[in-house]
Amino acid sequence: MAGPHTLAETERTVARRLAGLPIDHQSMAVTSNLFRAANAVRNYMEREVLTPSDLTWTAFVVLWVTWIWGPAETRMIASEAGISKATLSGVLNTLQARGLVTRRKDEQDGRLVVVALTPAGLRLIKRLFPKINAAEQEACRTLSAADQERTADCLRRMVEVTGKEPAEP
Repeated sequence: MAGPHTLAETERTVARRLAGLPIDHQSMAVTSNLFRAANAVRNYMEREVLTPSDLTWTAFVVLWVTWIWGPAETRMIASEAGISKATLSGVLNTLQARGLVTRRKDEQDGRLVVVALTPAGLRLIKRLFPKINAAEQEACRTLSAADQERTADCLRRMVEVTGKEPAEP
């Protein structure tokens, strides 16, 4: 529960308020619960895993993207992390001040900036990721393996439809 009302109360009130309007209630329920779930899981991850390391979810995602893809240009990191370049700049300032990442000009195009993990950043992400995965398991504990597979597939299709990823043939 994110606010003062339960999810069931909220959904009943919304249904009453929108009764009679030409609304696709099921699509609205899917997308609004997607946002609720994403925010709940993000807050859970920050509270249970990241706060002790003084990281926000966004900072963790920037470290994760840089770990997975290796040294990368800032535009790519911002795109993969789903944040603006302005937000990334602030996050990188913090991460760099903490000695977790470095920034350097791209060798081919000096206007571009390449970000890399430092050894301390690499140690931190390797230490944190198993804890994140344990929290992911906790968040999914009420879903069977088949439910998890179906949910992941449904969410992939939503990402494809909304323009992040092209659909595969």
